[in-house]
This record gives sequence, C-alpha cells and structure tokens, in this order.
Amino acid sequence: MGKVTILRPGVQTTVQDGRGRTGYWDVGVPPSGAFDDLSFALVAAAVGNPAYVGGLECVVTGPVLTTDEDRLVCVGGAARQASVDGRPLPPGEVRWLRAGSVLDVGPLDGPGMRGYVAVAGGLDVPRVLGSRSTFVLGGFGGLDGRALVEGDVIPLGPLHNQLAPSVVSLPTMGDSWTLRVIPGPHGAPDHLTPEGVADFFATTWTVDHRADRTGIRLIGPTPSWSRSDGGEAGLHPSNLHDSAYPVGGIMLSGDTPVIVGVDGPSLGGFVVPAVTIEADRWILGQLRPGDRVRLVAVTPEEAAAALAARVVHLGYPADPEALRRSTVAPERIEPEAAPVRSDRPAALVDRPADGHQPAFTIRPSGDRHLLVEAGPMEFDLTVRVWIHLLANALRAHRPSGVVEIVEGVRSLLVAVDQTTLSSARLAGLLGELATGLDDPATAVLDARSVTLPIAFDHPKAHEAMRRYSTVNPDAPWSPDNVEFIRRVNDLDARDEVFDVVAAATYLVVGLGDVYLGAPVAVPIDPRHRLVTTKYNPARTWTPQNAVGIGGIYLCVYGMEGPGGYQLVGRTVPVWRLSERDPQPWLLRQFDRIRFVPVSADELADARADIKAGRADLVTAPATFSVSEVRALELAHADEIAPLRARRRDAFVAERARWGA
Repeated sequence: MGKVTILRPGVQTTVQDGRGRTGYWDVGVPPSGAFDDLSFALVAAAVGNPAYVGGLECVVTGPVLTTDEDRLVCVGGAARQASVDGRPLPPGEVRWLRAGSVLDVGPLDGPGMRGYVAVAGGLDVPRVLGSRSTFVLGGFGGLDGRALVEGDVIPLGPLHNQLAPSVVSLPTMGDSWTLRVIPGPHGAPDHLTPEGVADFFATTWTVDHRADRTGIRLIGPTPSWSRSDGGEAGLHPSNLHDSAYPVGGIMLSGDTPVIVGVDGPSLGGFVVPAVTIEADRWILGQLRPGDRVRLVAVTPEEAAAALAARVVHLGYPADPEALRRSTVAPERIEPEAAPVRSDRPAALVDRPADGHQPAFTIRPSGDRHLLVEAGPMEFDLTVRVWIHLLANALRAHRPSGVVEIVEGVRSLLVAVDQTTLSSARLAGLLGELATGLDDPATAVLDARSVTLPIAFDHPKAHEAMRRYSTVNPDAPWSPDNVEFIRRVNDLDARDEVFDVVAAATYLVVGLGDVYLGAPVAVPIDPRHRLVTTKYNPARTWTPQNAVGIGGIYLCVYGMEGPGGYQLVGRTVPVWRLSERDPQPWLLRQFDRIRFVPVSADELADARADIKAGRADLVTAPATFSVSEVRALELAHADEIAPLRARRRDAFVAERARWGA
C-alpha cells in the first residue's frame, strides 16, 4: 500500500473528508470535515475519489509532500501557487505525482482562506465516530487527532473503487462575498427590534481576525435589541435558554455576530437571527480576516433551488453554468432604493397551549433544520420534560431523512435531509407526535445521581480570567468571576458562592453545551439558582472541565476552547474516548449532579484516574419528576419569593452600573 510523507506541514494542515460526522450533534460532537466542502468535493472528483475519502485541508501555507508510488493529485480552494517538482500546478488541474516527486502547495495568501489536496485513493486514516475528519480541539480523527507535522506518514487508500477522473469547474473567490441566509429562527419583536433586523441585513460586515473552524466573528454595528436582558438566561439581551445551533447559524454572542463553523458548538444560549443556506456553507471556509460579507435573505424555496443546482454541478463537475446557478446570489438591493427583505419564514406549526401541552411553534432554522420552541421565554422544568418526551417520540417513530435530534432547554432542533424528507412533512409529523405525549407534570424519568469532585478557585480558572483581561479589562466580571457572581446575587461573602454550588443538586437539562458531552444543568431547588450573565465578548480560552455559571445554568466544559460562563472551579473529565468505552460521553440527560469540594492536587489525581480509565464517575440509579420540584417550591414558597426578588434587584443594579 502506498503512502504520503509530509516533508513540511505548513501552518495547520489536517486530514478531513467531505461528509464529516453525523449522529453526535446531540452530545456536542461537531461534524468537522472540509470547511469548504464544495472545493473539497470538486478536487476529490477530479482524481476520481468519492467525497467521503480523506484529503488535506490547509491554511496560510500549505504542506510539502511526496508519495512512494504514482498517484493522481489535484489542488483547489485557495491553493493557487502549488507546484510539482517546481512546475506550477493550477487549481483544478489533475496531474500525476510520480513516486518520489514533490508537491509543494505553497502560500495561501488570498483570495480565499483554505486550500485542499486530493490524492487518488484518498488518505486511509482510521474512522473515528464514523469519519476520518480531524477535530483538533477534541483530539480525535485524522492522524492522531492533530494537525500534521514534519515526518508524518499517511497510508494511501486502494485504487480499485475509484471513479473516473473528471475535469472540474471551481468556484470563484474574492475578498467581498454575498452570503445567502434564511432569516430566523429568532428575530423581531421577541429579541430584536424591526429596525434592528433590517440593519442586520443592510450592513456590510467585516470578518474579524478571530475566525477559525469553530466560528467566524463579524465586525459591524451593535444590534438593536427589543429587550433589556435575557432574564434567567443571562443579563445580556442576546442570552436565551440553551438551544441547539445549526452549522452556519449566525448567533449573536453578546453584541457580536458569530457564524457557527464545522467545528463549532452544538448547544448554546445565544439568539440566532439568520442561518446560512446549505449551498453557501462552502463560503464560510474561505472567509479571510478583513473580507467583507453581505447577508442576503432568501426563502426556503430559493435555498432549495440553489442546493439542487449544486447537486447537479457535483454530478457534472465540469459544468460552469450549474456552478454559477448554485453559487451566485441575487443582486443586493440597496436600502435607499427598496427595503431589504428580512422577514422570517412563517412558522410551519403554531399551536396554543392545550391541556398539558404547552404552546409551541415549529420554524425553519435555515434550510436543513427545524426548530421547535415551547412555552414562554422562561425556565420551566415542565416544558423541558415535554421537549424530552417529544424528542423520544420522534426517536421512536424516526422517519428516513431525520439526521440529528438535539434537545435544548425549551427547544428541539431536528436536522433533515431534504432530498429524502421535506420540512413540511417533518413538521406535520412533529405536530402529530405532540398531541399524544404524556403529561410532563406527572412523568417519572429514569436518571442517575452523580457525584463529581470540584476544586473551587482552581488555578486554571484564574488563568482564564487573567487572559481575558487583555480582551476586555473593564468587564464587570474582571478580574474575578466569583466576586461578580457574589455581587449580582446579593451574597455577603465570596465563599457563599461556593457554599451554594456545593449545597445544590444540579439537574442535567442539556448535553454538548461547549462540546463533547458537556452538561448544562440547573439546580433542582430554586433557592440554589444563582443568576449571572455570559461574557461579552466571549473568552478565547477556557481550560478543559472548568465549571462555570451563565444565567441560572451551570456547565462543565468538555474540552479547551472559547467560552462565556463565569468560572468557579474545575472538575473531572465528562468525556472519554477509548476502545474500552462504547459511549464516550459520561453524563446523560436528567442526571442529578452533586459536587464535593477537593483540593487542586486531589482533583489532579482524580482527573488522571478518570482519563486513564482507572476510575469512573460515581453514580447510582435515581429518578426525576417535576412533581418533586413543585413540592419543594410549595414547601419553601415563603423563602423562595423574597430570595428571587432580592437577586433580581441585585441583577438590575449590576446592569445599571454597566451603563454608569
């Protein structure tokens, strides 16, 4: 079997495939895969590879490599200065890379951001969770879960399943882009003002330097919000109760739009006013810092036509007209000439409350997802259980075409393959299933009690706070998140924050918030529900398994990465990917978590034991029902009401200090 040897790796070169991972979005595993999947698919087709085989993605500077047997090669995307043995290799051109010859992909200095290399037969790295794609932050996939380094040797796949090589027509790139989006699922008047939505679509945005595979930040005007805060979801009006994002969703992280990337988070607490259509998702992989982006609102029908044209082009990759139909957006209508279209598509289902069924809507979230949202915009465990019952009903009656089912706090995101199942049919099925659910107020769910060690004031948590001081030194939560939590909850002493966390029993109401099985949890007892806000802008670094609070929610970070929760400490891993574990996520929906304080040294030992598989989480069988929470609320009503009022007053006072 042949192999590729990396002579120089470039800046960040990884193995990716054209499909990525599916079926794990509900536990915080991103799809990964080629960020510009269109260019990847085309260069793969050029050498006769199907889209699911491994290829290379690179940024800034591409790799230099050689093979030990003759193979066809093709480069594309932003790779315009490639050469074989010093002879230029234009993008899209297929050439033999003879054994011992050297392919130098060269610099990728624009336009475009990412280059792609396809070698006939593909790169034969092991599949992890169903894909060869590298997820660097998670440390798995590709070659040992990392970017390539000098001297790496990668096996080549066999040639006996090859398609016929093809001439390909590659997309045009520049430094000014038109990105087609479907407005919503969130918008006016619930979250933004009508003027704010119009401004969002009328703005030409600039790509920030903080743009990578997790997400692309955009620079532009501050959104015009229709509300002063997110209530129990957080102090900022962008905050909402955790809801799943689609890849390509444009979340408002505080006042900053961030487009969710292929390595982005699946669950989070931010408003999403628009979602990139599937036919244009390739553009996200080519956006460079400083590029300008215009958002053009289109209908689901227009998105479907663009995707159909893309399918035609991939079937006939040399057809430039099919490429043009799939990639060229309509001309921008200037706001002074005519209003910019920005209305959300109408809800496919909109039902009032009826008996034990809460009011709910089903809306498009882009062109390949539906979002169910139930009840008012406030935390209600009865609604959370109803969402869980609906998700289980869909799993039990899952039609072909349903790709992902992701539970949020008061929402359910369903990914759908439109070539197999239409959004309208899926919405109808969800509406039918909703009518037959049990009463969530009386349902008893199987659960577990889980005991986790926690080191409060962990040095790594304080390192994250110190690093943030260079981003926003004047933030009210700087330099000490715990002091901020104390202040905003009207506690007398800093240690009282730790006392409340240690006394609480936290109920897991979401998985995958900030990746890899990370739980988002809420105290069962309302007296333990500390209220904070999320960072604005978010941190760029958070230590793995940091414990933070945002709104009323507590989260354990599944891995290193960005984040916005106020940090109080650190705990043990909640994700362990190994051959001995059939299920790498260690927590489950509706687990009941208790924290036991330990020292940083004791935690280090426990972390090492869990990671190595020498120990497991301490668990015991349990149940959960809304009725026990209602009994708690009734028994302590005289204490809960004034406590909530006092915390709300402190919350309002803190927000007022921000504007002082």
